[in-house]
Amino acid sequence: MILVTWNVQWCRGVDGRVDPARIVDAARGLADFDLLCLQEVADNYPDPRLAGAGEADQFACLADLLPGYQAVPGIAVDQPGGDGRRRHFGNMILSRFPVRQVYRHLLPYPCDPGVPGMPRIALEAVVATPLGDLRVVTTHLEYYSAMQRMAQVEALRRIYADGHAHARDARITMDDGGPFHTFLRPRATLVAGDCNFEPDSDEYLRMLAGFDDATPPLFDAWRQLHRDLPHPTTFRLHEKTAPGEPELHCDFVFVSGELRARLCDVRVDLDTQASDHQPIVVTLA
Repeated sequence: MILVTWNVQWCRGVDGRVDPARIVDAARGLADFDLLCLQEVADNYPDPRLAGAGEADQFACLADLLPGYQAVPGIAVDQPGGDGRRRHFGNMILSRFPVRQVYRHLLPYPCDPGVPGMPRIALEAVVATPLGDLRVVTTHLEYYSAMQRMAQVEALRRIYADGHAHARDARITMDDGGPFHTFLRPRATLVAGDCNFEPDSDEYLRMLAGFDDATPPLFDAWRQLHRDLPHPTTFRLHEKTAPGEPELHCDFVFVSGELRARLCDVRVDLDTQASDHQPIVVTLA
């Protein structure tokens, strides 16, 4: 099973061209992926609101470009468009496998006076893979506010722990097909996305910290396979806002203990310039 996670910068490449089809082609060029986790998908943010963008609904465009996949949108930002349409910005999961229950977790957005920010979401889909059911969570944490980012890390930990508690309980309370119908959540969990923190940050260490209850810790997929090899650059490799700006290593895949032995490969593509971020490819078996 192959998963690709990628911050696609509203499908805008380093050349300034916005093209959802190029994103899909680039992802397919990386691997015959089963799951695609995308961050920074836009709907109706015409230039100059997002550079180079038009009025297109990229959630719909990307779904149309991948007809063999189930598309799960996760809208974090929902704003008036001024033209009768709303403007949306968020994350997306596309799955070749059947999708069971979907959860859309709005992340904390505490007031940090004078600091730019936007609402954030953790999009979770329980996917029926050949390896068993899998919780896939994709997210994009705050860039500007360290306070908000740490609050969002704590929320991610709670989301993971709450789901793991449901998995440990594993009881069907209702099975009538109504809204109270129980869909069991698996213990196996993968959290992927643009975290906007570095591998030596407090936020990173907190993501890997233990829990006070029966919840097992999360693990950094890159570290599990590559040990002491530094995390590759995933942001500002090919596109910088100022000359000499440092490269960043802020995109991650975290896995629960159930997936550690299933990790076969974790790699970062350093060549594509279809976005300002580099995609991560994870193979599980």
